[in-house]
Amino acid sequence: MAAQDEVRFCPRCGSPVTQQERFGRLRPVCPACRWIHFADPKVAAAVLLTQAGRVLLVQRAHPPFAGLWTLPAGFVDAEEDPALAAARECWEETGLQVQIDGILGIKHGREHPRGADFVIFYRASLQGGVLSAGDDAKAAQWFERGNLPALAFQSTREILADWQ
Repeated sequence: MAAQDEVRFCPRCGSPVTQQERFGRLRPVCPACRWIHFADPKVAAAVLLTQAGRVLLVQRAHPPFAGLWTLPAGFVDAEEDPALAAARECWEETGLQVQIDGILGIKHGREHPRGADFVIFYRASLQGGVLSAGDDAKAAQWFERGNLPALAFQSTREILADWQ
């Protein structure tokens, strides 16, 4: 279900919305107050943390792609610095504290209905903590360059291909 299909009532006046052509596409529009819904993109931030030729990955505990591996990552909250979101997600999923060292790249394209439209990938360096899976990670583990497990996302595969 597209984001515009989820909006059924106007948040300003409470009237039922209708789908109308606005700015080149169908959008929810309030016939009473003329409010137009513009869906905002979802943004995620990920961390590429390496150590001695190995990369830190987390195993997804929940669908979609449960059981597959990815970089520590998660959604950026409104008004949150994406770099701080990346560090926060790494801490929540792996128990490791990192320093963000720079942007590796930005990937576009929603890979599943609840996914991000943009993922910002950051290089990071280890600052402390104890490796332990947390939050929505089933496991957290270091992997050698040539021995990566099955990966959950195309964007992760692309970033790791660049790293290798």
